Amino acid sequence: MSLLQLCFTSFLLLLPLPSYSLNDEGLTLLSFKQSLQQKPSTTQLQNWNPSDTNPCSWEGIGCNPLGRVISLTLPYKQLAGSFHLDSTNLTQLRHVNLRSNNLTGTLPPELLQSPALKTLVLSENSISGPIPSEIGNADRLQTLDLSQNSFNGPLPPSILNCKRLKQLVLSSNLFSGSLPDGIGPSLITLQSLNLSSNAFTGRIPGDIGNLSNLQGALDLSHNFFTGAIPSSLGGLPETVYIDLSHNNLSGPIPQSRTLLDAGPTAFLGNPLLCGPPTKALCLSLPEKPKPMADDPLLEPGSGERRLSPALLAIAIVSGTVLAIGVVALSFAYWYKYLTNTSFNTR
Repeated sequence: MSLLQLCFTSFLLLLPLPSYSLNDEGLTLLSFKQSLQQKPSTTQLQNWNPSDTNPCSWEGIGCNPLGRVISLTLPYKQLAGSFHLDSTNLTQLRHVNLRSNNLTGTLPPELLQSPALKTLVLSENSISGPIPSEIGNADRLQTLDLSQNSFNGPLPPSILNCKRLKQLVLSSNLFSGSLPDGIGPSLITLQSLNLSSNAFTGRIPGDIGNLSNLQGALDLSHNFFTGAIPSSLGGLPETVYIDLSHNNLSGPIPQSRTLLDAGPTAFLGNPLLCGPPTKALCLSLPEKPKPMADDPLLEPGSGERRLSPALLAIAIVSGTVLAIGVVALSFAYWYKYLTNTSFNTR
């Protein structure tokens, strides 16, 4: 090695090594990991290395070509604990799937801040509490699946801001209260709506019949809905699976092809419903016959069956004449009877 090369090598050794640090997206995900309580035996998330420059190689993390996080997919990983995920730094996050874990606590409102969020699947966990009103900020959301948890309270009206929703699955929770007005006009892109096995009350909004893009299911079964079935449901596509069973609905079932094709099982557990496709007959009072327009008994200017003044006068005179006739005949009879009696006694 020449003296020049030796000097150059020594110079390089004296230079400080470049330092690499994890970007903000990675730090946010590490904070999410720290909020979880992992079992000692699990090997999940072991490659979430804080010495990496970005999290794109981590388990369950997907990135776009620019190295920005776009998905967090960790179903069936035995993750446990009250998780916290702030999407403020995850501005490109589109898909979150944490299905079938042991997550508890509430749904963090900070998770709903990502402007790109399209899919949020948290089904089969033990998450409780209401849906945060911040759900309305996720206006690009297309799939929301919170089924099989312990969510409670009413649906926030802000959910109607999610006008791109295609799948809304909230079954098997503890939701209560009535549904917000405007579901039909606001969530017109819905293809499947499943609110079964909750404690919803009140009437089924008539505007649900505006969900003309439904392709999968309209499942409102096992709740406490009351009142009549809106006739607008008959206008839904015939391919929609409809289940209104086990509620407190009443009255006749609207006779439409869509509801008839649903079959009797779609209406079970509603003892006050009647009409096809069930076997319960609808009992109704007979209507009063309407009088003819030229009925002489109609009082002029009214639809009621009353005597007109002219007929009333005739009836009074006729009654009077008849009464006088009866009195005259009675008098003649008694006069004749008395006369005969007097003659026979002589």
